[in-house]
Amino acid sequence: MRVLVVDDSTLFRKVVRDTLATIPGIEVVGVAANGKLALEKIEQLRPDLVTLDIEMPELDGLGVLRQLKGQAWAPGAIMLSALTEKGAKMTNEALALGAFDFILKPNGTTLAENSEQLIRELSPRVSAYQASRRRSQRGPEKQPVMNASVGTSFPPSAGAPQVCLIGISTGGPAALTKLLPLFDAGYPLPIVIVQHMPAVFTRKLAESLDENCKLKVQEIEDGMTIRPGNVYIAPGGMQTQVVKGLPHPTLKVTNDAPVSHCKPSVDYTFRHAAQVYRGKTLAVIMTGMGNDGTEGCRTLRSLGATVIAQDAASCVVYGMPRNVIDAGLANVVCPLDDIADKIEELTRGQILCS
Repeated sequence: MRVLVVDDSTLFRKVVRDTLATIPGIEVVGVAANGKLALEKIEQLRPDLVTLDIEMPELDGLGVLRQLKGQAWAPGAIMLSALTEKGAKMTNEALALGAFDFILKPNGTTLAENSEQLIRELSPRVSAYQASRRRSQRGPEKQPVMNASVGTSFPPSAGAPQVCLIGISTGGPAALTKLLPLFDAGYPLPIVIVQHMPAVFTRKLAESLDENCKLKVQEIEDGMTIRPGNVYIAPGGMQTQVVKGLPHPTLKVTNDAPVSHCKPSVDYTFRHAAQVYRGKTLAVIMTGMGNDGTEGCRTLRSLGATVIAQDAASCVVYGMPRNVIDAGLANVVCPLDDIADKIEELTRGQILCS
């Protein structure tokens, strides 16, 4: 896979290039110091992937993505962003424009520390993009609309759901931007979302989604009451619990350790939600790397909850849903464009049957 490195810092260009050289199957075909030069190199070299700095002179990373949008030969992009308000806002815009994923720019005191951080953060994303690209070249994988839990026995539905939980990671901001505006203001359940993102980034994501949704979308604050018809996004870099309360459950933000290597963790929030809502839960696992959410879904299914998994063809990264499906935990498998309708259908259907 051919990669172009774009960054206005000579040092970062070298560190990123050296990091990419350690990943099997990667060839760094060139570098560029700004977005204008990047577009020239992209047209000349036709790389498969670009590591793209967000903030650059002459033309920034967003400008590059806007000019590439809609081009059949456009490469994938992994953004390098600063942990700032401006960096978070621009990164969310980049993801909405189709960037594959992003990493934070290293902030270590030594070159060795920065290199280690880059290897730790960049390598799995490049590998995930490789896998995603191979999958798209093979064509979409066929998935059953309904997925039977093979070899596993779970209790029947616990009845009308009282909450909708969503776990999502790589490809999440763009997927949520498509999904959430499809809900009408009268949707009767609260929606709690765990999106793998750092602090600040989740707040900017919530603000962006709120501008485009009929439902109220907000980042979770400690002690917040869960109310029907609202969307709550777990804050980056922290863990979120669902806690019993009257008349409504509440949300507790903690600094607990990572679970399933994630903070925020889908498993962590799903397990706590299971203690409050039991099986009266509708859980959705969407695009993302890794297996966070699998054990949380197992707990919920054991209580009679319903689990929806996004299908392979519509995922940016088919990791989290694949693990849930392969474990026999998904009641329903469907493409991104159908998930909102399926959530509405299951909500209405179970309420009518209760």
